Amino acid sequence: MTDVIDLGEYGDAFRTDPHRVYAELRARGPVHRVLPPEPNRFETWLVVGYEEARAALADPRLAKDPGGIGVRPLDEELIGKYLLVADPPQHTRLRGLVSRAFTMRRVERLAPRIQRITDDLLDAMLPHGRADLVESFAYPLPISVICELLGVPEMDRDAFRKMSTETVAPTSAESEHDAIARLAAYLTDLIEDKRCAGPGDDLLSDLIRITTEDGDRLSPGELRGMAYVLLIAGHETTVNLITNTVLTLLRHPDRLAALRADTSLTDAVVEEVLRYEGPVENATFRYAAQPLEIGGVPIAQGEAVMIGLAAAGRDPGRYPGPDRFDLHRETRGHLAFGHGIHYCLGAPLARLEARTAIRTLLERAPDLALDGPPGEWLPGMLIRGVRSLPVRW
Repeated sequence: MTDVIDLGEYGDAFRTDPHRVYAELRARGPVHRVLPPEPNRFETWLVVGYEEARAALADPRLAKDPGGIGVRPLDEELIGKYLLVADPPQHTRLRGLVSRAFTMRRVERLAPRIQRITDDLLDAMLPHGRADLVESFAYPLPISVICELLGVPEMDRDAFRKMSTETVAPTSAESEHDAIARLAAYLTDLIEDKRCAGPGDDLLSDLIRITTEDGDRLSPGELRGMAYVLLIAGHETTVNLITNTVLTLLRHPDRLAALRADTSLTDAVVEEVLRYEGPVENATFRYAAQPLEIGGVPIAQGEAVMIGLAAAGRDPGRYPGPDRFDLHRETRGHLAFGHGIHYCLGAPLARLEARTAIRTLLERAPDLALDGPPGEWLPGMLIRGVRSLPVRW
């Protein structure tokens, strides 16, 4: 019988520094049976080796839709079917439809607007001399971008923040259910409003209109699911990518000085943070559609599998000296945005926002420094980020 490792027994140390725990596990093998901390207290397999994680992310025997084993996730039950809980051919169809509207050209056209929002936020923040970077900059930038992209009204964004954060880093099962239910009701009303208002130039309006050559289009439930995943994934990850990048740089003043001396390193900094302290700690659950082995460990049909993106990024077999934050490291192949057919659709947008935010912030606040300890790390094993980041300049 396989030993089950209770990650909850590590207490706050696991939330603060999961990399140390993942390193301990990886030294014992690439795959382990674990019991995550609250609120997801059910046994799952956890993959902590890079090669095993990369292979598992692209393995068709690991399904994203748990319906085949008789399980329906809470968010799918309340929201509807969406990309993260769909497998081919349904996933292929959904991704094909959204890809028609969410194009690279559309992302590139956003660059001037992202720069304008960044500058406006800094215009408001910098005269004060100090701020919580999450509250004043890292959160409002991506939420403004994704809400403008999708056509979410300005007045709704504060309420949306509370629902969204509780969805990805729930404080309890009850609060998670309430947040997803409220978000589902909100998105239903938003989509209906857009249908009634007529065509707009935002992405959600395009998704409502878009039809393939054979007449296929997104159903109301699929539209709600698509809006849900684009809103949640489109801003929560970027908030924490920006925050983690700034926190990591401030904790490594020599690397910060190197970046200030050569701003052409900005792209490299973002990619290294994605590997070193990426915003998604573990991929969303997969389920064994048939018996298989991962890293020599047998996985029974129907069992849940969690793939460690943060753990893979610190595997010394793939990245020598993985705990060193190195601006000149070769980071190609990191798994921060996943791998295979579920590779993050919004990766180009997240990269563009992070590069713009970091470059502009450091140009306009050349003496940026920590102004006290950062807030607590978010709960759960999905999102990696701190609740607050006090800074001064």
